[in-house]
Amino acid sequence: MTVGSAEDPVDRSRTVGEVGERRLITELTRAALADDPVRPRAGQDIVIGSGDDAAVIDTAGPTVISTDTAVQGRHFRFDWSDARTIGARAVIQSAADIAAMGGRTTGIVVSIGCPPDTTVGTVLDLNAGIVETAHRIGGRVLGGDLVAADQVVLGVTAVGALDGAVPIVVGGARAGDVLAVTGHALGASAAGLALLIDADTRGYAGHLDEFPTLLAAHRLPSPDLTQGPAAARAGAHAMTDISDGLIEELITMATAAGVALAVQTDRIPTDAAVHGAATVLGVDPQEWKLTGGEDHELLAAFPPGGLPPGWTRIGDVGEGSGVRVDGRVVSGLHGWQSFGD
Repeated sequence: MTVGSAEDPVDRSRTVGEVGERRLITELTRAALADDPVRPRAGQDIVIGSGDDAAVIDTAGPTVISTDTAVQGRHFRFDWSDARTIGARAVIQSAADIAAMGGRTTGIVVSIGCPPDTTVGTVLDLNAGIVETAHRIGGRVLGGDLVAADQVVLGVTAVGALDGAVPIVVGGARAGDVLAVTGHALGASAAGLALLIDADTRGYAGHLDEFPTLLAAHRLPSPDLTQGPAAARAGAHAMTDISDGLIEELITMATAAGVALAVQTDRIPTDAAVHGAATVLGVDPQEWKLTGGEDHELLAAFPPGGLPPGWTRIGDVGEGSGVRVDGRVVSGLHGWQSFGD
């Protein structure tokens, strides 16, 4: 079967199985290299990029690397988000880990697994979201893999640079530090997910039209990833991204550092939409703020004496162990568990 030359546009309506791996990889590589705003200056650290057997990078200092995987039905649904948004989201969740170390993302390596009957258009849209988001945050797609799978699976490895800064570890908090987060609406992603689940359970749109910002926050979180390097410059002692829920990240940070963390819920930034959605769904908005994951905002411990712009103080670090919320010891409260229900 003739599928056309590498120069011909690929038919988006055909399936991946019909077009074949090599032809589609050619198209994905072309998309990664086209209109790449980073490419003219990438020669400083990227020796060989997308299109060869492997990428080659040459950095002047430590390289930050993080990998995340998103599985259809577990982390995303095509009836809740379009393919381009799903691809973009996969980049954000991996790049947030780079920011949490105090680094900036310079490159992305992508693995796409999909059933053979997946349309070419779906794969191209996933890739478009990946490429566009990589460019938007200052990186580029360095290459990847395409493989058959029972469902769509996206694996994104982000590569980053520290630009001379010391990496910020999760376990570096010290007694006397202040705790702070970025963003203005923690729990927004969890609220958006709850609205989608409610509508799915009811079998109709439910309250979806009332809270477009919450749906957008879940479908594609938009943390300011430049705050990671900003925190490093400000001397942050510890940092992590809020992927599994604020309380889960606090527990991790306290355990890793051997300190006690205390948080006040009225200091946690949120907005009226989160509280409005909680009212119509009959839930406590504090639960979303504390346990809702996938906001991908940053949590950090800073020495006292002032925070960088864009950060909100939510608590303090002291001697001892464990996490207290509004003066009460946390017990039985957790965020996202990858192998939970």
